[in-house]
Amino acid sequence: MWNNFLWVVLPYLVLASFVFGHIFRYRYDHFTVTAKSSEMIEKKQLMIGSILFHIGIIFVVGGHFIGLVIPKTWTEAVGISEHAYHIVAVGIGSVFGIMAFVGMFLLTFRRLSHVRVRMTSSIMDIIVNLTLLFTLFLGMASTMIANPANPGFDYRESISIWFRQLFVFQPDASLMANVPVLFQLHIISAFLIFALFPYTRLVHAWSVPLTYLKRSYIIYRR
Repeated sequence: MWNNFLWVVLPYLVLASFVFGHIFRYRYDHFTVTAKSSEMIEKKQLMIGSILFHIGIIFVVGGHFIGLVIPKTWTEAVGISEHAYHIVAVGIGSVFGIMAFVGMFLLTFRRLSHVRVRMTSSIMDIIVNLTLLFTLFLGMASTMIANPANPGFDYRESISIWFRQLFVFQPDASLMANVPVLFQLHIISAFLIFALFPYTRLVHAWSVPLTYLKRSYIIYRR
């Protein structure tokens, strides 16, 4: 029952929270869709941490999409062997994973240690930062610790298949039964992020500032 709850029931509860939370936020609270920048309070750590995190997370999400959504047979069909795929995925994924983790660590440390930044932060802001940091840590631990410790494990034959099954409403919980614990914790922590997404500042991800490229500069005076 516990296995079925985690890998069959919980994903759809998270999806419901993600979808209906966005609908509610847009209908009743869409003017708060903002990152609430604190750049005027402290700029150096924000700039370094934000650049590292955002560049890293874009490639991390892209790598997860390829690994989870694209079947192994498709990559093999275009001439990419499983060994070559694994080397590239682990090598590049580790680099950008570390970038995202270091960036989020700096942003979290800044939010907790800088008095004025902390005073402008909500409880949910802190929870989101810590959850993102923990999720990134578990992702790196899964790659660097769980993978070498379980040489026979291939997430593309278990996690990826289960993930794709979610979208056709036929998830097989047994595929996740023997997945290493670090991978399971990484997935559950990612569920938490998606469940909280609509109710936090993370929604600013949908507000891509394309007009920033052509608008005039805004002049700030100290």
